[in-house]
Amino acid sequence: MKYDFTTVPNREGHGSGKWAMMREKKPDVSKGVIPFSVADMELKNSPEVIEGLKKFLDEVVLGYSSPTKAYYDSVISWMKRRHNFDVKAEWIQVTAGIVPAFFNAIRVFSNKGDGVIVMSPVYHPFYFAIEENKRTRVDCPLKLDKDNYYTIDFDLLDELASKEENKILLFCSPHNPVGRVWKKEELERVAEIVLKHDLLLISDEIHHDLIMPGYKHTVFQTLSEELADRTITCTATSKSFNLAGMSLSNIIIKNPKIKERFIAGLNEVKGIPISSLSFKACEIAYNESEGWFDELLKLIDTNQRLVHDYLKEHHPEIKARLIEGTYLQWLDFRALNMTNEELDKFLEQKCELFFNSGYIFGDNGSGFMRWNLACPTSLIQEGLERLTKGLNKIKA
Repeated sequence: MKYDFTTVPNREGHGSGKWAMMREKKPDVSKGVIPFSVADMELKNSPEVIEGLKKFLDEVVLGYSSPTKAYYDSVISWMKRRHNFDVKAEWIQVTAGIVPAFFNAIRVFSNKGDGVIVMSPVYHPFYFAIEENKRTRVDCPLKLDKDNYYTIDFDLLDELASKEENKILLFCSPHNPVGRVWKKEELERVAEIVLKHDLLLISDEIHHDLIMPGYKHTVFQTLSEELADRTITCTATSKSFNLAGMSLSNIIIKNPKIKERFIAGLNEVKGIPISSLSFKACEIAYNESEGWFDELLKLIDTNQRLVHDYLKEHHPEIKARLIEGTYLQWLDFRALNMTNEELDKFLEQKCELFFNSGYIFGDNGSGFMRWNLACPTSLIQEGLERLTKGLNKIKA
């Protein structure tokens, strides 16, 4: 089947959060401009999901629902096919999104004041989950070399993990926003530290399917049985299949005692019920939309190479390293010598480019921007051209 990755869906007036934010920042934004910020796609959902949900609606009543055997089987099959990850149904706990899942895990498995280790710059809801639970954010910043390549500071991680008050490592794999797919050897070193210092590992692997050619994602908990016994692995169809609005995640917890406590925590706060449409959309995506997804990966790779090659030729002062995973391009604008406020204003008001500002991911994200590449290639080209026009104005 030929899939449509060229049509720009109309999201005006349909409650899209990122479109509303763009309008708030620039009410007179030009017609045809789209935001490149929040991590959902400016692409139609797979035809299999769309048609499958239509058929489902013809057959069912939209009452309260719970996962079916067919649902669990779809998750198990996908994890095995795509990641060689053998999952059992009893390990899977559904939640209304990954963010609520790690909010819950932090609350359940630590006490007020305890430290939660993160590696900045990182997905900013990590910070909210720590602070709103009244835990202490403990930063182990990623190291950045002259080639804009990020690595883990293992010595600092070991030092921080050794402190009794630090209980949890909240880990992002693949890493959002810097686009790293961690090598198995890197994960093994992190695992050694986690086990040595008796940490709980919460591994946010929501982007685990979105891997560029030449790279391989390793599901963290598969490194050893001992590690799996202290790991909460967070997965979902939301990024891979543009289903964020379905608010459904599969949290994989092998250790039954940890899972029991995790569920008890969810019950304490009376978690949000999950729609039968969400379960069905995930099931269809995993069972029937693999062809669509494989074509999506090709589109993202095309888009990232366009950005990389264009900037290298026309604006080498702006650094864009090819991503290894996710569909989020991390751009280094530091050579423009602008403050965060100046850079935001320049891009949004002069270029009509609406990215996620790097500083929201941590202080070491200042001067960077995160560009969502999950859209038709024509929009990436238009964005690059608007960037050139804006840069030409300040250079004149």
